[in-house]
Amino acid sequence: MSSAKDFFVHSHALCESEKIGKDSRVWAFAHILPGAELGSECNVCDNVFIENDVIIGNRVTLKCGVQVWDGITIEDDVFIGPNATFTNDLFPRSKVYPQTFARTIIRKGASLGANCTILPGITIGINAMVGAGAVVTRSVPPNAIVVGNPAKIIGYVNAKPVSANNEVAADSSAPGVTPTSVRNVTLHRLNEVTDIRGSLSAGEFEKSIPFKSERYFLVYDVPTAETRGEHAHRVCHQFLVAVKGSVHVVADDGVNRQEFVLDKPNQGIHLPPMTWGIQYRYSPDAVLLVFASHYYDPADYIRNYDEFKSLINDLG
Repeated sequence: MSSAKDFFVHSHALCESEKIGKDSRVWAFAHILPGAELGSECNVCDNVFIENDVIIGNRVTLKCGVQVWDGITIEDDVFIGPNATFTNDLFPRSKVYPQTFARTIIRKGASLGANCTILPGITIGINAMVGAGAVVTRSVPPNAIVVGNPAKIIGYVNAKPVSANNEVAADSSAPGVTPTSVRNVTLHRLNEVTDIRGSLSAGEFEKSIPFKSERYFLVYDVPTAETRGEHAHRVCHQFLVAVKGSVHVVADDGVNRQEFVLDKPNQGIHLPPMTWGIQYRYSPDAVLLVFASHYYDPADYIRNYDEFKSLINDLG
């Protein structure tokens, strides 16, 4: 809690809350109700309304015309664009109120574009970006970029797509293998034989595929809007090949992030342990073949990006 001299309130604003952080600014015609909490160094622009059951972190920007209703949490360093619209009741009726409002969480570093609409009870992940005018009906993964109505993932922050076919070139120490900017992630060109009878692509475990496989699985018939993966493994290696169609693969080591387009059956990508992997933008005919170094073990999965980042930091 700060004293009045620690933050600025415009003479034409109404700030009823005493829980306002140091160096925050509340501009003209904004209205903050008594129960709201606002962190330090925030910027609350003209005509913003903030209800009671609201928690807002530090260094948050709320541009003009935003209303933040009961049940909304906004973490540190979030940008909320002009006239972005929050909702907190899926089935609103006049003078009929739910017992509790669904909790909507905007995670640290996320940005919401102008005039977007956020449905109740969802989470916008760390550093995610919501495009202007998007209607977000489901939770958005960390670092994802979503646009449209309903909002769909079109990319990931700091992960410009590149064709694996263009990237894979012979490496002097391992022919057909190319390092990437993501730690220990490598692209592979598998052996291919083509003649009048057709084409054949082959790989050998512990040679062209850099581990012995104990399991494989196929992913197919994926709706193009769906995202798979969104996890890391503690000890399991994976090797991915799009045997038909195309799939976008994002690899993230906690510091560097890169996106690859697998679209030929003689291309593969090796995702070692402690690599956050995402697969999305499946073509309608896509079939993704995945070799795994270990049998399925639920305990080997890291499904929370915050936990993944924490473990990476612990590893140094």
